[in-house]
Amino acid sequence: MKNLCIALAITSLTLFCASGAMASKYYVYCANGKIEVDSRNPQQMKSARGGSAYVMSEFNYKTDADKFAKQLGGVGAKCPKK
Repeated sequence: MKNLCIALAITSLTLFCASGAMASKYYVYCANGKIEVDSRNPQQMKSARGGSAYVMSEFNYKTDADKFAKQLGGVGAKCPKK
């Protein structure tokens, strides 16, 4: 029984640590000529918005992505020239 408790504790800790390694990324995209902030990866975004969507920047926190988008005119604003 003691070994089972130890095994469960190790498994739980491993799963907890692994979930932290898979933290979300937030991307600022230019899609269809407009700025967007989204957590979809570039492949998913191109599938959803078409091949012209491209990553302008990548962040670990949504607030940082939102701040960056705001500096460019905000979500929904026209994308700056490349």
